[in-house]
Amino acid sequence: MSLDERSEEEGTMSVGMIRDLYDYHRWANRRLFDFAAALGEQECARDVGAQFSHSKVTRMFAHLYGADWVWLSRWKGTSPTNLPGADLPTMAIVRAKWDALEAEQQAFVAALTEADLSRAVAYKNTEGKAFSAPLGPLLQHVANHATHHRSEIATMVTMLSGSPDTGINTWILARTGQMR
Repeated sequence: MSLDERSEEEGTMSVGMIRDLYDYHRWANRRLFDFAAALGEQECARDVGAQFSHSKVTRMFAHLYGADWVWLSRWKGTSPTNLPGADLPTMAIVRAKWDALEAEQQAFVAALTEADLSRAVAYKNTEGKAFSAPLGPLLQHVANHATHHRSEIATMVTMLSGSPDTGINTWILARTGQMR
């Protein structure tokens, strides 16, 4: 069964859930970024190993930025032909680009309606192959993609320095005023 054919009984998605997901997405990205950036540009540029999707912390954050940028562009009707990020050599440059993108992404999510979640998004991947999928699952995909790479980055910075806390439990406790 395709994503478009799922019945409401099989799974319900709401704009509220997406907004919460993106609140966490921004919080976790920023918290991990700030932790890594505090290590310094030199540490973030160190090769940590080929076992990771990208072997340097800076490049991994640049990839996250690029993926968020590409998908936001697609949701807005443009299909970029390349994934930006490889050309962002420092954490400071990544942060500057990401801050603007984060604001644009937040405004997009804030403007969503329930009907938008089922809207078909037609796009082409960077190789030019055409696809179409409902916006809701694409929104989930981007946040889940970032979670995967944040786990890699958390492992990378743990290898370099120490373990960061970007877990959902910490976010929930902070959000509900229960952090001590």
